[in-house]
Amino acid sequence: MDLRLVALQLDAPDPAVPAAFWAGLLGRAAVVEPGGTLVPGEGTQLGLRFVPSTEPKVAQNPVHLHLTSTSPGDQEATVARALELGGTHVDVGQLPEESHVVLADPGGNELCVIEPGNAFLEGTGFLGEVTCRGTRAVGLFWSEALGWPLVWDRDEETAVQSPDGGTKVSWGGEPVDPDAPPQRQRLELVTTDLDAAVDRLLALGATRLAAAPGAADGVVVLADPDGRVFQVRAG
Repeated sequence: MDLRLVALQLDAPDPAVPAAFWAGLLGRAAVVEPGGTLVPGEGTQLGLRFVPSTEPKVAQNPVHLHLTSTSPGDQEATVARALELGGTHVDVGQLPEESHVVLADPGGNELCVIEPGNAFLEGTGFLGEVTCRGTRAVGLFWSEALGWPLVWDRDEETAVQSPDGGTKVSWGGEPVDPDAPPQRQRLELVTTDLDAAVDRLLALGATRLAAAPGAADGVVVLADPDGRVFQVRAG
């Protein structure tokens, strides 16, 4: 059975707007689909899928993206390009002495442009990391689910990465607050055997949820052990 992480899915009032931002920033072509707009992954770089939603963003996202830099000039150029494409500077409590730059895309999704020389993101590629709130247990769950090794496991923080390299996924902090606003971001996985994949994920600690209204046929909606929603489809 093959189970692959292919995209981070994000809700948006107008999916074309943040998709155009990310396509321009990542140098990829956005693909309009019946259920939204996809900025496809490339090799070991994760894709981004934007889907329509009327739910407003009311708090800082529990998931955000890290972009890497090769030099101070490269970091400045990435920030400038993001602002040209419609991004904005945001304050999420970062300290003045911190070297990364915090921005938001036109949909309000936070991202960080990381300073050069960051050893943790060395060799990941431009889209270096999807960083999520979550406990150590959920990092262990995803390592088993994807067959990706833990590349970080320290002080209750974890990260996994494909054996082939590329974008890392990391977790740190608390599980989902049951009183939190509806989740606007979810990991999207593809498998060659949907029934077997779902059974295995349930055995590892996932929970099956009712599909959201308007969800595509053949998509199974689950929650990881922290309660973070994700989707699996055949493909």
